[in-house]
Amino acid sequence: MTELNLDTARKIIDGALACRKDKGFMPLAVAVFDARGALKAFGAEEGTSLKRAEMAQGKALAALAVGMGTRTIGKMAADRPHFVNALQSLTPHFVPVPGGVLIRNEAGTVLGSVGISGDVSDNDETAALAGIAGVGLKADPGA
Repeated sequence: MTELNLDTARKIIDGALACRKDKGFMPLAVAVFDARGALKAFGAEEGTSLKRAEMAQGKALAALAVGMGTRTIGKMAADRPHFVNALQSLTPHFVPVPGGVLIRNEAGTVLGSVGISGDVSDNDETAALAGIAGVGLKADPGA
């Protein structure tokens, strides 16, 4: 696969939400962006709190903007707060906590990103990983 299509984006959302249900996580908002930063698909379950959509999009866009999963960006925030603050000022929606995961193909090319918000960040990330794996692509959450 060389680019992320709408059908695949929707399947990623479905897989992430199935994971949420299986694990008993709180309701989630899921945003899927393509590699150029265009929103491909979005879904929010009933019961998500206000602003979860923006949080999900901010995680996905942060991963794309920096080229790494938001788990790594979050760690950078502790070690290099001025750098991460600068990134936040340059990117309108920039959420540097786990739950923003790059989507890669077999060759390692970035096809897009997924951002999820609704539960604790580690659970958001778990759902993103499941959604991406469910369509046979590689998830890159950062280290």
